[in-house]
Amino acid sequence: MSDVATEAAAVAPRTHTTPRLAVIDRDRGFLQVLNNRLSARGWEHRMLSSPVRAEALVAMRLNALVLDLAVAGPDGWEYLERVCSRLPTLAVIVCTAPSSVSQRVRGLRLGADAWLSKPCHPEELIAVVEAAMRRHRRREMPELSAGITAGEITIRPDLYQAFAADESLELTPREFELLRLLASSDRVLRREEIYERVWGYAMVHGDRSVDVFVRKLRQKLRAASPEWSYIHTHFGIGYRFEPTSQGAGDGLAAELEPEPVFAG
Repeated sequence: MSDVATEAAAVAPRTHTTPRLAVIDRDRGFLQVLNNRLSARGWEHRMLSSPVRAEALVAMRLNALVLDLAVAGPDGWEYLERVCSRLPTLAVIVCTAPSSVSQRVRGLRLGADAWLSKPCHPEELIAVVEAAMRRHRRREMPELSAGITAGEITIRPDLYQAFAADESLELTPREFELLRLLASSDRVLRREEIYERVWGYAMVHGDRSVDVFVRKLRQKLRAASPEWSYIHTHFGIGYRFEPTSQGAGDGLAAELEPEPVFAG
């Protein structure tokens, strides 16, 4: 690699099992060592000296992204959130200057899979990337281009959307991941399990994110398919997905169950 400050690609043979990684950083020495380690492993990788649009990352068909927030400048937090929201299946690792606890927590809550402070060893970074990619692979579900029909809703993994009578529910990526997870299970899912599989890390005690997103998802499902209920609450445990026509008896009651109330 003649200039690590410019975009560079490894020459490893391309196969569907070869990890694809992009690194947004300007630390020449660190990038040179990292480039050598990744090349030795046969990984496909690109070194980028500045942030690129989320659409460009999509086109690269990446498995993981390593981001130095300092390279993104004042818009670094917004960029991180945008990438994590737009590419929920991408493993995102922040590797940046020493930071405060609040900054690290903020980054993880925005969707980063891990946060490393510089200086760090390239082998440690690679191990963290590998662990994040494994977690994403475990959360992946079969892509069914024909879609999954549930009640009046059709879930299209290939389009990352759900439809009712050909009208999109306009789901955010995280709302879609939540819907797909629930719809793919035939059992009650605990809140902690939902959080780990959709958000990608352990749920903090008292976090209401799952309940908030279930409420938003229910609202969109109800607006698109008012005669059906889909997500049923099991108080103190979690949620179960079962399309139920309101004419079947318990649909309306299940749909209108109040959200859990948390103390404090």
